[in-house]
Amino acid sequence: MHIEPGYVASAKILAANIATVALLGSQSVHLLKRPQLIVRSLIAGVFFTLFMQAFHLPVGPSELHFLGAMSLYLAFGLLPALFGFALGLLAQGLIFEPTDLVHLGVNTLSLAVPLMLVHATLGQRLQAARARLDVRSILKLDAAFYAGVTLMVGFWLAIGEVATPLAAWLAFASPYAAIVLVEPVFTLLVLHAIGRRRHSAAVRFCFQPQAL
Repeated sequence: MHIEPGYVASAKILAANIATVALLGSQSVHLLKRPQLIVRSLIAGVFFTLFMQAFHLPVGPSELHFLGAMSLYLAFGLLPALFGFALGLLAQGLIFEPTDLVHLGVNTLSLAVPLMLVHATLGQRLQAARARLDVRSILKLDAAFYAGVTLMVGFWLAIGEVATPLAAWLAFASPYAAIVLVEPVFTLLVLHAIGRRRHSAAVRFCFQPQAL
């Protein structure tokens, strides 16, 4: 989901940065009201960085990453996952790939927009129904999220300065099918591990109730 440097013009990068700051700024009010969410966001950022570094593969105009997105969303909640994405991308740029800092806003939006859409639809329905999480329900969340991510990458490439063939985008998008199949099992294992320690005060502080 990382757009390689040179594909997006400076003016559009600036617009993406402004949109990212506006989005995170509008949500930061909720963090200030609940400092517990700040702790969760920091933890989510650390895990997200580790996930990205665990597996990443350049594919055409972008990169294929293991994101663990639904693990973060279901374990920590919407806002910690949202800010965890931004913090993780910032950490990756500062520590591992300085060239990624150019597209920090672009890459953050590529994850943040699908996450918020998934939360507003499938995520809230699951919470309202108090349905037990299983592989099928998590698979739906993952499929919707990664479909959004690949469409966001396609959007950036479509308005980019470099003409990108559809085949190049398909070469990036198609490998995510394998991740969509793997991540639900990983997410269930993570939630199971958290749930086993639900009586710990530290665990209840760091993770949202649904994960327990």
